[in-house]
Amino acid sequence: MSNRKGKTNAKVNLPKRGTPDFLLLILTLLLVGFGLIMVFSASSSLFFKNDPLYFVKRQIIWVVLGLFAMFVTMNIHYSKFKKWYAPMFLVTLVLLLFVAFTERINGASSWLNIMGLGIQPTELAKISIILYLAALITKKGERLRDLRTGYIPVMVIVGIVAGLIMMQPDLGSCMILVATSGLVIYTGGASMKHILGSIALLVLGVGIVLGAKAAIDSLSPPSGQVAATQDYKKGRIDAFLDPFEVAEGSGFNILQSLTALGEGGISGSGLGQSVQKLHYLRYPQTDFIFAVIGEELGFIGTSIFLLLYLFFLWRGIMIALRCTDPFGTLVGIGVMGMIAIQAFVNIGGVTKTIPLTGVTLPFISYGGSSLLMTMMSMGIMLSISRETNRPAKEEVTKSVTTVRKLREVRGR
Repeated sequence: MSNRKGKTNAKVNLPKRGTPDFLLLILTLLLVGFGLIMVFSASSSLFFKNDPLYFVKRQIIWVVLGLFAMFVTMNIHYSKFKKWYAPMFLVTLVLLLFVAFTERINGASSWLNIMGLGIQPTELAKISIILYLAALITKKGERLRDLRTGYIPVMVIVGIVAGLIMMQPDLGSCMILVATSGLVIYTGGASMKHILGSIALLVLGVGIVLGAKAAIDSLSPPSGQVAATQDYKKGRIDAFLDPFEVAEGSGFNILQSLTALGEGGISGSGLGQSVQKLHYLRYPQTDFIFAVIGEELGFIGTSIFLLLYLFFLWRGIMIALRCTDPFGTLVGIGVMGMIAIQAFVNIGGVTKTIPLTGVTLPFISYGGSSLLMTMMSMGIMLSISRETNRPAKEEVTKSVTTVRKLREVRGR
């Protein structure tokens, strides 16, 4: 009888963790697969280094690395990042400081060349700041609502990282990081009064800086690369306000993007049949890949893609909200919020909803660092989902155990 009881007890040991959310995993893989197809379609006419498959080959390398990172982090309990966030954050700060003094590419010092692969520390900064804020806010608890001891120290951290990114300069990534941080801080329970005050101070500060810069430039006009960079930023604003006025200059990209979306019509020109990618759109595989999607797949295909994207975001947010651990909830909201905000910034720029900022469309655009970090972030999300799935498994196990005990009693 004792052996029988021992076997029964061995069978009813509760699992330490649940299974990853299968639907979220499938949606992630679908988006990555669709991204590979669109990178191939958008870049096949470029013949970079005399190879029409150059970009898709490199994207495949990053997909493999991203899958490895995702499956590794998926099998690490997300709570361990409470201990690892500090060294990750320090590494991020060092890389951001280092990259600010590297050679400028397209007017920005954003890249590190490691073993022939371009790495953007800014992408690591996005996930690092989410983990840092989630751990810090969880530790502070209700003290976050205190301005001096709770809110200001958190905002100082965000300000330091945002300042380092602006040194590159990379306005688009800085906007995404600040917006994501604000979302995590709001979810963490910060006072809305403090958040609105921060926004007002930010707008005021930007206004003062821009006004002072304009006054200095009028007295001592900048020259060389500084002037070119300033003209480039001003050109993006001009292109947003009236692209036809600067059609031969800064408005060219957005006009070609709108043309591509218009040419797509209802059903599109067909996969691989985009005309605008033939050296009209300057970066069809990165910044303007959504325009290629619109032209080739049309309104119907684009709508299906956006609905899939929204379903993916909804699924991730639901997983985060179901997590009983505040740290897991904050990390989950931060990760899904980051992806949603970056997707909005990319699509908004391509459709002239907001000014162009030059950021990738998560999972879809060509871009190794972005894809790798985003997939690693999804690994953390899947790790959180394993924890949220555990209660359901436990209830099933308890029910099975109860049935077995009733059978044993009846058998006696």
